[in-house]
Amino acid sequence: MKVLVTGATGFVGGELIRQLAAKALDIVGCVRSADSVLPVGVERFVVEDLTKPNINWPLVLSSVDVVIHAAARAHIMHDEVLDPLSEYRKVNCDATLLLARAAAESGVRRFVFVSSVKVNGEMSDLNRPFSPDDSFIPVDPYGLSKHEAEQGLLQISEETSMEVVIIRPPLVYGPGVRANFASMIKWMQKGIPLPFGAIHNRRSLVALDNLVDFIVLCADREKSPKAANEVFLISDNEDVSTTQLLRKVGNAFGKRSWLIPISVSWMIFAAKLLGKEDVAVRLFSSLQVDSSKARDLLGWKPVITMDEQLKKIAEACFLDEKSL
Repeated sequence: MKVLVTGATGFVGGELIRQLAAKALDIVGCVRSADSVLPVGVERFVVEDLTKPNINWPLVLSSVDVVIHAAARAHIMHDEVLDPLSEYRKVNCDATLLLARAAAESGVRRFVFVSSVKVNGEMSDLNRPFSPDDSFIPVDPYGLSKHEAEQGLLQISEETSMEVVIIRPPLVYGPGVRANFASMIKWMQKGIPLPFGAIHNRRSLVALDNLVDFIVLCADREKSPKAANEVFLISDNEDVSTTQLLRKVGNAFGKRSWLIPISVSWMIFAAKLLGKEDVAVRLFSSLQVDSSKARDLLGWKPVITMDEQLKKIAEACFLDEKSL
């Protein structure tokens, strides 16, 4: 089996390439620069800009069996471009469908698309998790661009013989994680008191190892024939509150959790005054997903626990500090 992976040097794509390479598969990594570092034996296909219409996709796709599309314009807090939706659409929708059509025309058998839980929404009701069949059109530019890409891919699958698999992960964490999760780790490493000791929300997360394992399963048509033209939500199956997550992070790093029980309503009020309401929503709201379809249809189960993945993050941070 020959696999093309876009976003091959990204957070998810990089680990995906490493795990596929460990299986001795024939892999092509789509990268932005010829200087990009890939594992030994992985073929490199340079695409400086996925949005350009003149990419010679047939050159590389003619012998490819499966495409795993992990490249995307990631969700950006406080986006400063004049038209965020247009920018997201160019990469996450238009470029995705351009690649998918080229893949179908080249005889690619399956197209695995790494989408986002934001297609379902920004938050779920407590203990009422999102499901793959929820009918919802997001208003967030990032989520909308992913939704439109999904609809276009399903249409292509109806018009061609190429199978499509759509995977919507929630927050992904693992060694090298950035953004808000990385900030949370820094808070806990400093051991300073935090006012997050009484948050009773529920959030689904997915460990990088679990997400990549599931993507690899979906890329294997022999092992996952029932995945064809399906949508999956994926998680660790360990929903936690923000308070519980912070304590787990503290334990992984060997730090005592100084979490003061402050009322959430007071913290939201303070966040609004400081112009940080969007951050408060992420910290205090619930976002749960129902990943039972992955188990029931494909027999998949997590390969690593949340505590184990957090420990791997801590070990990677320790090694980084020693190398400085």
